[in-house]
Amino acid sequence: MTKKIVVLLFAALNITSVFAQNTFKAVIKDSQTKEPLIGATAIVEGTTNGGTADINGFVTITNIPNGKQEIQFRYIGYEEHEQEFEFPLTDTIEILMTSEADELNEVVVSSTRSTRTIKDIPTRVEFIAGEELEEKGNMKSGDIRMLLNESTGIQTQQTSATSANASIRIQGLDGRYTQILKDGFPLYSGAASGLGLLQTPPLDLNQVELIKGSASTLYGGGAIAGLVNLISKTPEEKRELKFHFNGSSGKGFDLNGFYGQRFKKVGTTIFAAHNRNWAYDPAKIGLTAIPKFERYVFNPKLFVYFNEKSKLNFGVNTTIENRLGGDIKYIEGQADSVHSYFEENKTQRYSTQLSFDHNFNETHRFSFKNSVSYFNRKIQIPDYAFDGTQIASFTEATYSKTKEKTEWVAGVNLWTDNFQEKQLDTLAKRNYDLITVGAFAQNTWKATKWLNLETGFRTDYVVDYGFAFLPRLSALFKITPKITSRIGGGFGYKAPTIFTEESERIQYRNVLAINSNTNKMEKSYGANADFNYRTSFADDKVTFSINQLFFFTYIDKPLLLQQQTGGLYQFINANGNTNTKGTETNIKIGYADFKLFLGYTFTDTRLKQNGVTTENPLTPKHRLNTILMYEIEDKLKVGVEAYYFSPQKLSDGTTGKQYVICGFMIEKLWEKFSIYLNFENFTDTRQTRFDSIYTGTVTNPVFRDIYAPLDGFLINGGIKLKL
Repeated sequence: MTKKIVVLLFAALNITSVFAQNTFKAVIKDSQTKEPLIGATAIVEGTTNGGTADINGFVTITNIPNGKQEIQFRYIGYEEHEQEFEFPLTDTIEILMTSEADELNEVVVSSTRSTRTIKDIPTRVEFIAGEELEEKGNMKSGDIRMLLNESTGIQTQQTSATSANASIRIQGLDGRYTQILKDGFPLYSGAASGLGLLQTPPLDLNQVELIKGSASTLYGGGAIAGLVNLISKTPEEKRELKFHFNGSSGKGFDLNGFYGQRFKKVGTTIFAAHNRNWAYDPAKIGLTAIPKFERYVFNPKLFVYFNEKSKLNFGVNTTIENRLGGDIKYIEGQADSVHSYFEENKTQRYSTQLSFDHNFNETHRFSFKNSVSYFNRKIQIPDYAFDGTQIASFTEATYSKTKEKTEWVAGVNLWTDNFQEKQLDTLAKRNYDLITVGAFAQNTWKATKWLNLETGFRTDYVVDYGFAFLPRLSALFKITPKITSRIGGGFGYKAPTIFTEESERIQYRNVLAINSNTNKMEKSYGANADFNYRTSFADDKVTFSINQLFFFTYIDKPLLLQQQTGGLYQFINANGNTNTKGTETNIKIGYADFKLFLGYTFTDTRLKQNGVTTENPLTPKHRLNTILMYEIEDKLKVGVEAYYFSPQKLSDGTTGKQYVICGFMIEKLWEKFSIYLNFENFTDTRQTRFDSIYTGTVTNPVFRDIYAPLDGFLINGGIKLKL
């Protein structure tokens, strides 16, 4: 009898246990679009019991015991969501997941002139912000060259062997076809483009936005290859006070400081920097790989918040630099008849930035911008001198109307560029006046849940050169939550000036003035298409994303510098075209605290002139980027990187060598400060190790193209303080 009672008790307990198992049903959706998140996972915390959402976002979990249970919801690119439920539970629950704040989805990009977040913008935009910007600042805290050079499809081209002058190339096109902006202002155009990359420290930047391909419809002439918009930090209520000290084995020193804070109706940001380097010659050939220079930067800015609808900010950018490269003995004060070569650059750069924004209501907004810039540059080599001053202004007024599905932006602008040169030799002065009046309109339309369209049109009138008509069209296809595609294209133009990579290499010596009667605007059209896929594996422990881009740009009658009789040079519009085409592949893999970035760029740039087609010099066809990062948040960062450049055709008809650059960086972080060490190019890859950089004598060197680093292996380290 006792045995029977025990058996019955066990049976009752088992029945109770069976009836205590519950089923959880939910539909997982995007919090904004309400679209189902196919493949999202749900798992009961502390167990392996879970399920995966089907094509309708529906997920089921069985065998859940009674009582309170915590369920975790995960989906790549979205914030992890946890919620507690009391079982038994019979209802089907709707779970709304939010895109991660630090992913592209929540980034507002100003370069497209839209208020939409990047996930809804049809124009393809890349950006560098946050931790990545800080990491690049560790490697090169004095300027933004490395920050840009390590992106696929972009290279910084050194134009001077001894003074390290450089320009930026996008997708194989010369530097003059890239427009560099500061907060939407064209402060680095024309003569002011010289040394611009070398004189812009990254510490006061909030983010850097990149648009590859024609962007002239957005900002006017000069953006045939693309644009780079440097977005400054703005003050927050919480004070931001940072100092950055950096020293380099290449005899360099950097001291940067930033302060920002908002006080109810007013706010301010102040950035100051002192950057200097002593002459450095790692190859021991008697010529500088890094010149002697000293630079001071001071950028104060005032923000006024009149009310919730109106705000104004006014800032001043100041840069003063003396740069001396050439023969080491000359620079060290030991000049003689043999050691007499030098290249000296003295620059002064001043500009103002004024912005006023007023919101009439939730949908209508007015914006006004104005800047005035002054740039003076003196170049001197042993038997030649150049001294020119550019005074430019930019004024723009825009009106925008924003609704849930559509956004209109229309505006007008006036851009003036006056260049005056001092008469220092018998060559006629290259003075010019460029005045451009423009008007534009742009519409962003959410046509369906899966299609966003952006259309724009600009008309610019350039005095002496005529009209430029610039339509553009971009489309965003949201194929699935994991697959998106952007396709776009537009027209561009560039008004002619003497300030190009070709003339920079020869310090503008013997370069004749532009002739508006014979020189014409360079006009272009281009298109690009990309496909983006992201997913996760192993219960979301491994994340994977890939972006594949295809691009093409065609420039009609490009402006080329051609040698004339008597040693003179003249810009002539070629009887033909320049075209560039290729692909960019970016892969990102994440696992735990590790992130792996892989990039590949294929670029084929050709010049067709008088029926003859040639490769564009200084354009590697193949380039590989590899970066592996290990990061414990707010504690430790370790990074290893490697870059491969394929052989490049040079201007003299020869071919340069292929090469690889490797680097290693480590940073230890505490709450208020961090210290770091960066081993740049630890393989000591230098052009002077495997190729020559000049012919002739050290007294009268004739420099060849610079296609590989000259400074070699460098160690730099520093301290960053947050007070």
